[in-house]
Amino acid sequence: MSRFFRDRIDAGQQLARKLTKYAHRPDVIVLALPRGGVPVGYEVARALHVPLDVFVVRKLGVPGHEELAMGAIASGGVRVLNDDVVGALGISAETVDAVAARESRELERRERAFRAGRAPPAVAGRTVLLVDDGIATGATMGAAIEALRHLQAGRVVIAVPTAALASVEAMREKVDEVVALMTPADFFGVGQWYADFSQTSDQEVCDLLAAQPTGAAPSDQ
Repeated sequence: MSRFFRDRIDAGQQLARKLTKYAHRPDVIVLALPRGGVPVGYEVARALHVPLDVFVVRKLGVPGHEELAMGAIASGGVRVLNDDVVGALGISAETVDAVAARESRELERRERAFRAGRAPPAVAGRTVLLVDDGIATGATMGAAIEALRHLQAGRVVIAVPTAALASVEAMREKVDEVVALMTPADFFGVGQWYADFSQTSDQEVCDLLAAQPTGAAPSDQ
């Protein structure tokens, strides 16, 4: 099966060409979901000449089947649960809390590692381009959307190279715009559409954030 994107860099460059109306706008910021969304977001921010930052979200995997999301958490104490998954599998509140506590520790670790002492980006009243390398179930993106609404973002635009059609349709009701380059019917995972879907490292995320030509995003002080 041929892949649609060579790698995340190629995907980001293609995605940026669909977002040119947001170029050079002082109200726009790209927030990328680490780690895989950051190389994509870097290319978008570079092409549009807008700031880049990370927005940390962690999937809550079903114990023993971690690839299946029962929800997600995001910065600011936001938790989103997939009630269908939790109910169908009979997952207890105690189990959810235990998984959330573990993922919260990793979320906090990533915040420290990626921000290097910088405050979170100021998003109130701004147009946020929320970027990832793709959307499967949408649980992670859903947590990010809810957190951004809580932070009073002016407009939220989902921008991804590829996504499951059902997830995109669900997202359209929650955000101001969804830009997805491809929404194939036979969607089995984000990685199937990339020739190179190798893992993005913490160091690569830090390097890309440090290298952005537009400089650091404005932060709350």
